[in-house]
Amino acid sequence: DGLKDQDGKPLHYDKVYTIGEFDLYIPKDENGNYKEYDTALESYGDTTEVMRGLIPSHIVFNGKKGALTGAGALTAKVGETVLFIHSTANRDTRPHLIGGHGDYVWATGKFINKPERNLETWFIPGGTAGAMMYTFKQPGVYAYV
Repeated sequence: DGLKDQDGKPLHYDKVYTIGEFDLYIPKDENGNYKEYDTALESYGDTTEVMRGLIPSHIVFNGKKGALTGAGALTAKVGETVLFIHSTANRDTRPHLIGGHGDYVWATGKFINKPERNLETWFIPGGTAGAMMYTFKQPGVYAYV
């Protein structure tokens, strides 16, 4: 039936952006430099050891540094309503749209629930996806962090 507001009325949006948040575990050598391997198989033992520490070496959106900037920037026009879908595999996260807010937020993957309203930051537990809808009110640079 689609997303609905707190009164059960359908919500509409102009575009959707999907953001995946990923933890990377890259081994370092004895001098603190990141190691390089010819194949993924060669890195398996070292990478597994780093992962056991549960502290990622990098946390990135959509698989790489700078994925949401430059040519990968998420764009919208004034007056457009955008649905942001954010997933995270392992760790809890707290997305935020600098310069905006979540007009409607479904933070825990329960999209049949009533949305929360006007959140600056929303909490997404590890292993789930959340969604946030925002209508852009003025021109400018908004940062999704």
